[in-house]
Amino acid sequence: MNYDTRLDAQALTKGHDADQALDEAPPFPARKAMLAVGVAVVAVAGIWFVTHRDSASSSAAPVNSAPLVTVAVPGQTQIAGTVNVNGALAAKHDMPIGVVGDGGTVVSVLVNPGDWVRKGQVLAIIDRQVQTQQQANSAANVGVAQADARIAQANLDRGLKLVANGFISNADIDKLTAVRDAANARVKVAQAQLGEVQARLRRLTIVAPADGLLLDRALEPGQVVSPGSGVLFRIAEHGEMEMRARLSETDLQQLKLGQEVKVSPVGSAKQFTGKIWQISPVIDPATRQGVARIALAYSPDIRPGGFASAEIRSGTISAPLLPESALQSDNAGNYVFVINGSNKAERRRVKIALVTEKGVAIASGLNGSEKVVLRAGAFLNEGETVDPRLAAKP
Repeated sequence: MNYDTRLDAQALTKGHDADQALDEAPPFPARKAMLAVGVAVVAVAGIWFVTHRDSASSSAAPVNSAPLVTVAVPGQTQIAGTVNVNGALAAKHDMPIGVVGDGGTVVSVLVNPGDWVRKGQVLAIIDRQVQTQQQANSAANVGVAQADARIAQANLDRGLKLVANGFISNADIDKLTAVRDAANARVKVAQAQLGEVQARLRRLTIVAPADGLLLDRALEPGQVVSPGSGVLFRIAEHGEMEMRARLSETDLQQLKLGQEVKVSPVGSAKQFTGKIWQISPVIDPATRQGVARIALAYSPDIRPGGFASAEIRSGTISAPLLPESALQSDNAGNYVFVINGSNKAERRRVKIALVTEKGVAIASGLNGSEKVVLRAGAFLNEGETVDPRLAAKP
């Protein structure tokens, strides 16, 4: 009884509170209007944020359509005119020796590569049995002709004595004189034939044409040789060597005859001093290069057919120095892009003075005060507006 009374009292209290809350809350249409107003406020705030965000971004980071390029002001640099080149080693005067006579079987070879030989020294001997018999035959013919000439001269002498006494006529003297002259002529013919055989015989002995170092031997005893056998020996005259350096047209213009050059053969720690003794008068149209021949004294470390590097000094010049990336080229030659005061690209023709490890020295076309595009020049056009940025000094 008491439990039910307490429950009823609680229920009555809750019902009273609920009724009071319903009485205090706004009616339903009013709540709907308030929700619509809230949605409108949120939408306006979003539109304002998007609009002002784009405006702020545009004012903070303006768009620049001009391409960014790196430039440098090269100025004037003192550049040592040093040209580093490579080339082949060879004999300064390579003398090939072969058979110039009838040829035959090689009897003996008297020298080997690396030997020093003297002018006229016998290098090899070719069998000469047939030529020896021909020489003996020609010598005998000379003897016969000389005997006939003596008889003809004696007959003429007797005739001259008889004509004075009237025993023979002057016509007979003329005949005797003609016989004597013909006999003398036959003597000369026989002597010439003997000289020819002797010359052919001498050619069977291969001799050195000059003093020098024997470089190569392509001959062995028992070998059959002829004038078509090619080169049998090669001699470096006086043992003098050279380096044949191939250089570009620009580098060749920096060289002078007699100029000293430091040469380092590959595989050797030694360095040799040579002198330029010949500069090629022509340029290879395929490679656009010429040859400078550098004379070297004999040394066992300098072997013909080897390879060497050389350092050629050509004085000191003052010129703008640019990296190779700054230079462009076309059919008309080399050029660079410079940026004028209006930040526009201008094409400037240049000539190269030297190519060094540090860069390319410009002979003409720049005075060093221009803003030169260092990279991306190939992507620029004449008159194009750019955004130049000065490169940091190394």
